[in-house]
Amino acid sequence: MSEGVRTSRITTHVLDTARGRPAAGVKVVLSAVDGDGWRELSRAETDAEGRVLEFPGADSPKAAVYRLRFETRDYFRALGVESFYPHVEIAFDVGDPGEHYHVPLLVSPHGYSTYRGS
Repeated sequence: MSEGVRTSRITTHVLDTARGRPAAGVKVVLSAVDGDGWRELSRAETDAEGRVLEFPGADSPKAAVYRLRFETRDYFRALGVESFYPHVEIAFDVGDPGEHYHVPLLVSPHGYSTYRGS
């Protein structure tokens, strides 16, 4: 990440483990728990490095449960590859809104993994 690049408190990075490279062009939706359901906060798309550094309109998260939804089927279809998962949803807890929450996704047509990054 270069200096001077603005980033949100919530960021993500998608790596295509089957191809061994960043997954560019993956559509990502950020939502937060709202009562008994989810409220969409922002939409973004991974850049050439597979990153989303800013979710427009979601710069100041509050302590809550959030969800990132990755449209993985669309990504793999664009590559001419069939995939098992139509999308991947990762829910996570923002306990301290002042912290940075980085949520990487390692994805292939038939599996995925995630962890809390830095």
